[in-house]
Amino acid sequence: MKHPENDSQYTGLTVNSGVAQPPVVNPYLNRRPKRKQLPSTPELVEGILRGDVTMLSRAVTLVESLSDSHQAIAQEVIEKCLPHSGNSRRIGITGVPGAGKSTSIDVFGLHVLRQGGKLAVLAIDPSSERTKGSILGDKTRMEKLAVHPDAFIRPSPSAGSLGGVARKTRETIVLCEAAGYNNIFVETVGVGQSETAVHSMVDFFLLIQLAGTGDELQGIKRGIMEMADGIVINKADGDNIDRARLAQAQFRSALHLFPPTTSGWKPEVLTYSGYYELGIPEIWEMIDRYFEYVKSNGYFEQKRQQQARYWMYETIDSRLRSHFYRNPKIEGMLAEAEQKVLANQLSSFIAARNVLDSYFNDINPEKR
Repeated sequence: MKHPENDSQYTGLTVNSGVAQPPVVNPYLNRRPKRKQLPSTPELVEGILRGDVTMLSRAVTLVESLSDSHQAIAQEVIEKCLPHSGNSRRIGITGVPGAGKSTSIDVFGLHVLRQGGKLAVLAIDPSSERTKGSILGDKTRMEKLAVHPDAFIRPSPSAGSLGGVARKTRETIVLCEAAGYNNIFVETVGVGQSETAVHSMVDFFLLIQLAGTGDELQGIKRGIMEMADGIVINKADGDNIDRARLAQAQFRSALHLFPPTTSGWKPEVLTYSGYYELGIPEIWEMIDRYFEYVKSNGYFEQKRQQQARYWMYETIDSRLRSHFYRNPKIEGMLAEAEQKVLANQLSSFIAARNVLDSYFNDINPEKR
């Protein structure tokens, strides 16, 4: 702006032009670093096989993605990594909320790493039924493992999966094994639901319990106890030692009522303290005895084959559901049928039958 006060006729008076106003938009806005391009399948596979944690993490992200293009890449990576997998101990860890699963995994993991090898922890975090979101905070409770160079911790949302196990955990195990992790921990949500999903992807199923919380057997579903290869009672320290030993005796008595396991292994019940790191070597001696036993009688390979077959059919079921609900015609029919059901014009069963009949007729026109 021109100031007339600066004219020569006004001596002794000078008005500065002022400071230019900064722009409204941040000048650095366009200087953001561009997102790294997605690595190719050969790059991902090569990185995983050499133990690159970044490549492994990106591959797991693709596995968990709902994008069709990401899923295509992920399946190709898994297929190429499959020949390099299967060489780990897969251990599922479950228990009631508050039993100290994450703290125990931190202690168990350090004990395993001291013996050599690498450890991958697949921690399953419960998803909100309303927002579908997860905190993914299990890693913060594994303070020592989180900074260990030979440990890989991957929290994943349960996303409504059976037993709190993420839908793609099975594929993630394959990737971790190909990356050289010879010990795999799978931590479940532990909400008392059916734990069939985690049992069908691990070699050893460990159930963590607490003592002194009331009737120790009341909160345990028989199905979980029958699947458990070992039961460990946490917080057996201080004034709680006697209660832990009493609970140990009760669990041992209860296990005698169950039929023999398919493997022939007799589940053991031990006590320990995750906080004070007491009794940890004894638990791992039990797990070592289990693997020695099932490998000697051939059950180890038999169970792995059963699990592979189980997940083949689970994948078929998942793909069929996806194909059904993504069918444009079915989407319209479902909306119409839902309105009729809510208006009491049609029963739920007849509505479902009509939609399914239409779907089957479309994929099987010869049977019309």
